[in-house]
Amino acid sequence: MTDSADSPSFRLAYVPGVTPAKWVRIWHERLPDTPLTLLQVPLAEASEVLREGAADAAFVRLPVDRTVFSAIPLYTETTVVVVPRDHVITAAEEVTLEDLADEVVLHPLDDVLGWEQPPGEAAFERPATTEDAIDLVAANIGVLVVPQSLARLHHRKDLTYRTVVDAPRSDVALSWPEEATTELVEDLIGIVRGRTVNSTRGRTPQAQERKGERRKPQPGGAARKSTAGGAAARGRSGGAKGGGAKGGGAKGGGGRRGTGGGKPRRRS
Repeated sequence: MTDSADSPSFRLAYVPGVTPAKWVRIWHERLPDTPLTLLQVPLAEASEVLREGAADAAFVRLPVDRTVFSAIPLYTETTVVVVPRDHVITAAEEVTLEDLADEVVLHPLDDVLGWEQPPGEAAFERPATTEDAIDLVAANIGVLVVPQSLARLHHRKDLTYRTVVDAPRSDVALSWPEEATTELVEDLIGIVRGRTVNSTRGRTPQAQERKGERRKPQPGGAARKSTAGGAAARGRSGGAKGGGAKGGGAKGGGGRRGTGGGKPRRRS
C-alpha cells in the first residue's frame, strides 16, 4: 500500500466519465496532510490496476469481481443516444429503443452498458473505442447509445444527445481490494457516503486526535475537582454535626421529657 507512518499518501483511480472532483475537494479539507494522487484508467484496466496495487481504490463501473473487490454503488447514470444535430431524433426530448430500430447503432468494444442485444441495425464493424464511435456518429455512419457522462466527455459542437428511457443503465461505484481495507480507504468511504467528519466511521484519524485534545482535561483539573469535592463533603459533614449539636436541644428535650416521668400526668 502507499500509506506509511512517515509519509502517508493515497492513489485513487477513476474510469472515463466519472468526475471525482467533489470527493477530492472534501478529501483535501479533511486530510490536508495526506496527498491524493488521481489516476485516470481505461475501463478495461481498472480491475487490474487495483489487483496489482497500482491504486488504493477506484471509481469504476459495475459489475466487479466481488470475490476479490468490495464495492459501494454510488449512482446510476442516465443513458442517452448521441446523434448529429440535424438528426430526426432531436425532434423529441426522450426516445425509446423502438425508436432506434431503423438506425445503425454503433457498438464499441469498450461498451459499458452490457447489451445482450443492442437495438437497431449492427454496423459493419465494431469501433475500438467510444471515442472512435463518436467520430463515426459525426460522419453520419450511425448513432451511439452511452451513459450521459460519456456523451458529455466526448462532446462535439456538431453532435447532441437525447435520453433513452428504456435502455440499460450504468452503475458507478467505489471499489477497492477487499483484503486491503485500510484506514485511508475507510476515510474515503465516509466521504463518498456523505458522513460528517464527526460521525463514528466517517471521522478521520486527524479529526479524532484533535477532538481528543479538546476533551483532554487540563493539568491539575482532576486534583482541583477532588479538592473541591472534599471541601463540599466536609462542609456537608460539618453541617450535619453542627445540626446535631444545635438540634441536641430537641434530643435533650426528648431526654427531659423522659426525665419528667415519660408520659404526661393527667390532671385530677
